[in-house]
Amino acid sequence: MIMLLPALTTTAALLFATLLFDQYRQRRHPYQRAWALGATAFALAAAAETLASAVGWSEPLYRLWYISGAVWTAGWLGAGTILLLTKTRFGYWYALCLALAGLFTILVARRLEDPSAGPTALLYALTTWGASVAVGWLTYLGDHRWSRVAVGFTALLSALALPLLVLATLPAPGWAVNPTTGAPVALLLPPALRLLTPLLNISGALALLTGALFSIYVFMPKQRALPYSSDPGQRGDELLFNLLIAPVAITVNFVRSIPLALQAWRAGTLNRRVPATALIALGAFIPSLTDTLNRTGSTEFYQLGKLAGSVLLLLGFLASVDAIDEIRLPLVGRPLRRALHLLRHTR
Repeated sequence: MIMLLPALTTTAALLFATLLFDQYRQRRHPYQRAWALGATAFALAAAAETLASAVGWSEPLYRLWYISGAVWTAGWLGAGTILLLTKTRFGYWYALCLALAGLFTILVARRLEDPSAGPTALLYALTTWGASVAVGWLTYLGDHRWSRVAVGFTALLSALALPLLVLATLPAPGWAVNPTTGAPVALLLPPALRLLTPLLNISGALALLTGALFSIYVFMPKQRALPYSSDPGQRGDELLFNLLIAPVAITVNFVRSIPLALQAWRAGTLNRRVPATALIALGAFIPSLTDTLNRTGSTEFYQLGKLAGSVLLLLGFLASVDAIDEIRLPLVGRPLRRALHLLRHTR
C-alpha cells in the first residue's frame, strides 16, 4: 500500500499531462501548455515518492521531489487557470492571492531558525506585492497583459528555484522524511529555496481552486440575487465598493443558483464545463487540505489526498473534452473514448 498509492498518483498525473500536451499540440492554447507543465511536475513528484517507496530515499530523489512537487506543481496548474481566464476580471482576485502569498511567506520565515530567513522573506514579499499591484492595475485598465505578468512571475520564481536547488548543500543523509508517514519534508533545504514554496503554492493553489469555482459560476444558470459590477468606467469609490462586495455577491449568487443548476443537470441541459470544473475544484482542494493536515500532524490521508487530487483533475479534464475523437493517444485513447461515449449517452 505504501508504494501503491504514489504509483497510482504517478499514473493518473502522467496520463493527465500527456492528454494536455496532446490537446495543446492540436489547439495551441497557452493555458493547456501551462496545465501540462503543472501536471508533469505533479507526476515527477509522485514518481520520486514511488521510487523512494521501492528503493529508499536518496538525495537526487529528494531534490527532484522538492523542485517538482513543492515548487512547480501548484504554481503552473494555477498559471493555466490564469491564462484561461485572461479576458475576465479574475486578475483582481489573483492580485489578492499574490498579496496573501507574500504575507504568508513572512509568517513562514518566522518559524525558520535561520538568520537569513527574515530578510529573504521580506525581499520575496516585496517583490510579490509589486507583482500584485501590477496585476491589479492592469486588470483595472482592462489590459489582458495582467495574465502575462502573473505567469511571467511564476516562471521567474520557478527558474530561480533551479540554481538554489542545485547549489544547496544538504546535510547527511541528504533527505528528510516524516517519521510517521515516510513522506518527505523540506527541513534540510535552505530558507531561500523553502520560502519560494508558499509564494507559488498559495497563489497557484488559490488560482486553480477559485478559478474553477469562478468558471462554474460563469457557465451555470444564474440567479443574480445580489448585483455588483467590476466595470472600470465607474467612479473610483464605486469600483472599490463593488470589488469589496464582489466575493460576497458571487458567493450569494452562486448558492442561490445551485437549484437552477441541478434542474438543468436533471434536464440534460447543463453546460458540460460545470461538472468538469467542479471536479477540477475538488482536485485542487483535496490535496491542499491533506497537505495542510499533514503539516499539522494529521498524516493519515497524505498520499490518499494526492491520489484523489490527480484522479479528480484527470476526470475534470476528460469531462471538459468537447469532441471525444480529440483523444488520440496510443494504447489508452480507444478505451478512454469508449468510456466517455458510454458516460455521455447514459442517462
